[in-house]
Amino acid sequence: MSENTATAATPEAGDATATPQTDAVTTDAAATTDAAATQGAGDAATPATGVSKAMIADIEEAMKDVVDPELGINVVDLGLVYGVHVDDENVATLDMTLTSAACPLTDVIEDQARQALTTGPGGGLVNDIRINWVWLPPWGPDKITDEGRDQLRSLGFNV
Repeated sequence: MSENTATAATPEAGDATATPQTDAVTTDAAATTDAAATQGAGDAATPATGVSKAMIADIEEAMKDVVDPELGINVVDLGLVYGVHVDDENVATLDMTLTSAACPLTDVIEDQARQALTTGPGGGLVNDIRINWVWLPPWGPDKITDEGRDQLRSLGFNV
């Protein structure tokens, strides 16, 4: 079951352990809200707890393995991922929406996201995930990436 609590990306006071940005590039506007907490959006950081934080760009890439069961397109290219925040315990909170608030497949998407982010070599990118299902702003076709539009066209959709 998903956790429906709102979270905000706020920097920890005195957090000087973040690794400086080198060659990471983040294009997601929501990910830039994480910049203050990690000294560069998408950078890995090692907080005082010794836990290595996952990079936002790596999480977004891994989320491309999560496919909307009804449309057959990944949730990133559909524009369903509104934001990503990784806390000091390396737990990712994903602000996500769905194409319809009445979608009965939230559990399927959450299971796929957990599989994509918490499993794999070395135990996965993050220790755990939380999905914050949000409905504002509402999802619309304008949120689909160019790659997502190409995928939908190849399936016969007119977008």
